[in-house]
Amino acid sequence: MHLLAMVLFAFFVSAVFAGISGDIRHPKKCLFYGMRVFASFVGIGMVIAWLMYLFP
Repeated sequence: MHLLAMVLFAFFVSAVFAGISGDIRHPKKCLFYGMRVFASFVGIGMVIAWLMYLFP
């Protein structure tokens, strides 16, 4: 359940970030920026989760 919540949060936040910070004339750049932000959110969340698991 927590993983789903993290993925949904990352999806919606990255969509908003891509929409407000990208160049409207280049939607492809906005899409790649949104995908990069999404991957960063999920990747960093997984690293933090493993660190919290290893060091209780």
